Amino acid sequence: MAPHIIATCKQTRFHLLDDKPAREIDVENLTIAVASPLGEAEDSAKTKTKGKSKAKPEARELISDAHLRLKAGTHYGLVGRNGTGKSTLLRAMADKLVPGIPHLTRIAILQQTDTEAQEGRQAFTHEAQKQRNDERKPVLEYAISTDNYRNEVAGKMNFLAKSFESEDPMQPVIAIRKLRHDEIEKQLFLAQKNANLKSGARGLQARKELKSVEAKLQSSEELLEQDKEEIDAESVKQESQTAAETLQDLQSQFEAMKVIDIEQQARQILLGLGFKEDMLSKPFHTLSGGWRMRCMLASILIQNPDIMILDEPTNFLDLLGVVWLEEYLKRMRDSSQKTIVLVSHDRDFVDSVCEEIIILRDQKLAYFKGNLTAYQKDFEEQKLYWGRMKEAQDRQIAHMEATVRESIKVGKKTNDDNKLRMAKSRQKKLDDRMGVQVSARGGRFKLNRDLAGWHLSSRDEIDVPQDEKGVAIYLPDASELRFPGPLISLEGVNFKYKAATAPVLKEIDLVMHMGDRVGIMGLNGSGKSTLIRLVAGITTPTQGKVSLHSRLKMGYYAQHSIEELQALGQEDPTLTALGLMAKDVAGSLNEGQLRALLSSLGLQGRIVSDVPIRRLSGGQLVRLALARVIWDAPHLLVLDEITTHLDFHTVTALASALSTFNGAILLVSHDRFMVRAVIEGKRDLDHKLDDDFEGAEEESSEEQPRRRVVYVLRAGTLKVQSEGVEQFEKSLVKKVQKMLPAQG
Repeated sequence: MAPHIIATCKQTRFHLLDDKPAREIDVENLTIAVASPLGEAEDSAKTKTKGKSKAKPEARELISDAHLRLKAGTHYGLVGRNGTGKSTLLRAMADKLVPGIPHLTRIAILQQTDTEAQEGRQAFTHEAQKQRNDERKPVLEYAISTDNYRNEVAGKMNFLAKSFESEDPMQPVIAIRKLRHDEIEKQLFLAQKNANLKSGARGLQARKELKSVEAKLQSSEELLEQDKEEIDAESVKQESQTAAETLQDLQSQFEAMKVIDIEQQARQILLGLGFKEDMLSKPFHTLSGGWRMRCMLASILIQNPDIMILDEPTNFLDLLGVVWLEEYLKRMRDSSQKTIVLVSHDRDFVDSVCEEIIILRDQKLAYFKGNLTAYQKDFEEQKLYWGRMKEAQDRQIAHMEATVRESIKVGKKTNDDNKLRMAKSRQKKLDDRMGVQVSARGGRFKLNRDLAGWHLSSRDEIDVPQDEKGVAIYLPDASELRFPGPLISLEGVNFKYKAATAPVLKEIDLVMHMGDRVGIMGLNGSGKSTLIRLVAGITTPTQGKVSLHSRLKMGYYAQHSIEELQALGQEDPTLTALGLMAKDVAGSLNEGQLRALLSSLGLQGRIVSDVPIRRLSGGQLVRLALARVIWDAPHLLVLDEITTHLDFHTVTALASALSTFNGAILLVSHDRFMVRAVIEGKRDLDHKLDDDFEGAEEESSEEQPRRRVVYVLRAGTLKVQSEGVEQFEKSLVKKVQKMLPAQG
C-alpha cells in the first residue's frame, strides 16, 4: 500500500473560492508530510510496549512552512537531492491535496511511480477492469484516450446521444437528470471544501451555500427515483428540450477539440519519442516498461491542461528523443500558456527548457529566475560575496571585542568613566548593529529604515550560502593486473539474433587497455546493449572473436539492474542491502568492510541494515547496484545507462569518482554531461564538478595521457566522433528540425 500524503497550508477566511481553474498558484505556509499506511503502523505498534494510545500512522515531514508559487505560462525546473520530496510534492499538486489549488484546475502528470500506482489499484475491481480494457487498446488509441477532460465530454455526449436513439421517449429525461445529479455531487464536494476552509462571515455564507447544494442534491435524488408514469407531459417536453440543447453544446465542445488534429498530433509525438509506424497499432499492454512510459509521456503532451508536470521524462529516451522533447517543449513555451513543472537529472535538458528554477532544500522552496546554469553561477557568486563580507566583519568584531576588553580593564583600573562608557557603547554596537550591512535593495543598511520588524532590536546575521551536504562517492582502485596487455579485444565481430535476419552488429573492432575511456552513444534499437552483453560475455558473437585478459575482473552495471533489485526485494520483503551484499561476496568481505564499501557510495547506517530493499529510493538502488559491481576492485567498468534515477548532484559526484578511477571505463549513456565529463574529460564550465575531478587538462602534463574516444553505433557499425558528443548532438538537432512541423 502506498504512503499517505498529508498537505496543509495557510487557511484564512479570505481563502480564494475554489470554483475556477487557475494556471497560477500561490500557496503560503505549505507543509507536506508522508504517513505510513495504517497496516504498517499497526505492525510497528505491535513491536512496541503496550499502552493506551492507538496505532497511528507516523508522518514524516518533507516540506515545512514553504511558499509554493507558480506563474502562468512559465516553465519551471524543480531541483533537489534524492529523497527531499520532489515527487511527493508533485503528486500532492496533481491530486489537488494542496488546499490552495482550485479543484477545477486541470493538471496532467507524468511520474515514474505511475506504473506502481496502477498496480496498486488492481484491488478495486471497477478500476482494474477499466485499466485492463485501456491497456488492450493500440498505442495510438491509448495515447489519445488518456485525456480525462476529453473523455468526460465524450462520455456525456455519447450517454445523451444513446438516450435519443432509444424508442422510449423517457430516456432523454432520465439521462439529463442523471447528468445533472452527477454535476450536483461535484458541487457538493466543492461546497463542503469551501465550508471547511472559511470562517467568519465568509464561512457563514459558505455553510449556507452548502445547505443549498445539499437541498438540490436531495431534490435531484427524488427526481431520479420518480416513476416514469408520474412525470407529467410538460416536464418531459422541457427536460427533453434541455437534453437536446446540452447534447448540442457537448458536440460543439468536442468538435472544438479538433479530434482529427489530435490524432495527427499524437502520431507525430509518438514518432518523435522513438516509436516506429508499425508499433502504433500494437496493444499497449505488449510494450516493455520503457516504451509504456514513452506512450504515457505522449498522452500527457497532447493534452491541454492548465499545469503540466513532468517527473524525469528523459529516463527512457535516447538522445534523439531527448533532443526532440527539448525542441517540442521550447516551442510550447513560445506558443502556449501552459505552466510546466519539470524534474530531470539531465542538466542540458533542464537548461534548454526551463526559464525559472524551484529549489527544494532544507524543507523549503526557493525560486530563481533563470536556468540551472545561471542559478549555479549566481549561487557561487553569492557564496563568495557573503563569505567575504562575513570574513571582514569577523575581523572587525574581533578587533572591537579586544578594544572593549582593554577599555573595561583600563577604565576599572583608573576609574575612568569615559573609558567605561566607550566600552559600553561599543558593546551595544556589537550586540545590536553587527550583521547584514546592506539593505534588501542593495544599499547601505540603516537601522531605522531597514530593520525587518518593530519587535526586532538587531539586524540579521550574515548567512553565507552553503553547499548542500551531498553524497560523496569513492571507487576503489582496480586490482593489480600483474602483466600488461589489452583488457578486451573485439575483432571482426558480427551478431545476428536469427540466422535469416540482418546482422545487428557488423565488423566491430574494439580494443581497451587499462585507463582507457570509451563512450558509446546511439539511438534506441541500434544494438548498444547487445554490444555490451558481448563484451560482458553474456552472449557470444555470430562471427568474429572476443578476447579477454586472463586476469581480467570486469564490473558490469546492466541497464535493468534496478528492476532486478526491485524483483529481489519483492521476493524477500525482509532483504536489506547489507544482507544482499553478504550473499554476493560469499564471505570475501566481513560486515565492517561491506559497511565501508556501501558508505563510500552514500549508503550508511540503518539504511543498509534495517531498511528493506523494496523501500529504497531509485537513487539508493543505483548505489547498491554499483556496490555489487565494484566490491572486488574490477579492472574494467562496463556501465549501461547508470544515470537513470539519479539527481544531478549525484550524477556530478559519480562523474568525479569515475574520473579518478585508474582502471578502464566503457560507458553507454544518453546523458551528454556524463559522456563529456567521464569520457572526453572535459571540465564543464557551466556545471560545477568536485575539486578532485581529473580530466584531460590534468593529464596534459603526463607522458602518456588516457585514450579517450566517443563512438556512435549506427547501422550496426561503430563510428568515431572526432568532435565527441557535440558532433552527435548537432546531427540529431538537424534530424529533429525535419521531424517537427514548420512553425506558422
